[in-house]
Amino acid sequence: MTLAGPLSLLLACAATTAAHAAVEPSEKISPVGGYAALGDSFASGVGAGRADGDCRRSSLAHPALWAAGHHPGRFDFAACTGATSADVTATQLSGLDRSTTLVSITVGGNDVGFADVMRTCTLSGESACLESVARSEKAVDHDLPGKLDAAYRAVKAKAAHARVVVLGYPHLFTQDACLMGPVTGREQSALNTAADHLNSVTRDRARAHGYVFADVTAAFAGHEICSADPWIHAPSLLTADVAYHPTEEGQREGYLPALAKAAGSGHA
Repeated sequence: MTLAGPLSLLLACAATTAAHAAVEPSEKISPVGGYAALGDSFASGVGAGRADGDCRRSSLAHPALWAAGHHPGRFDFAACTGATSADVTATQLSGLDRSTTLVSITVGGNDVGFADVMRTCTLSGESACLESVARSEKAVDHDLPGKLDAAYRAVKAKAAHARVVVLGYPHLFTQDACLMGPVTGREQSALNTAADHLNSVTRDRARAHGYVFADVTAAFAGHEICSADPWIHAPSLLTADVAYHPTEEGQREGYLPALAKAAGSGHA
């Protein structure tokens, strides 16, 4: 999602309005049958290189790397840049069926307009940025839980026996504010906090459906924008279409190990 979503990363969340009892995901899973990769640009691999088509799916994205190393019976790479949870339900589930044993999904940022947040924070002043983050926080609180629930239920309806791994989003910036062009230290902190909120809501909804949540924040620690070895593209004239997205290293060293671990022994 080019500046389009999971940048989305960063939304802020609060309490979930849908009340569901938490369900512990099953630890016993079957050998790899079909594997389906769903979601937005963080799943399709925008920023990793070798991206094709309108959905900009990359052979260097973590789903493609996992499939190449584990040889599932079928690999349905449906993730698409700019996708919302409604898009997942409407356009990404055709490859799921009873033979699907593993599903991975990263989605949520585009549902609350985080592309606009990042654009505002990059091109406008601090007050406009923080106001934009606050608006997204409200959307996370009031809209996102129900949207995620709908997408997760749709996945379950199509692939009832699959292990579902929901992957979160990393911090974009180092813990200590850095000099990063137009994005001030206060904005950087707000965006990182928003990412934590988004991950918190996503984790809660995933677990409520019996799905496994894979947090990538720790994996990217020390590799954010402004770090000595960044795994996220900083905005520039040369990276405008991939700004704030994981690099090839971010997909391979950050997301792939998280997916492999969360997939469990039957898929590792």
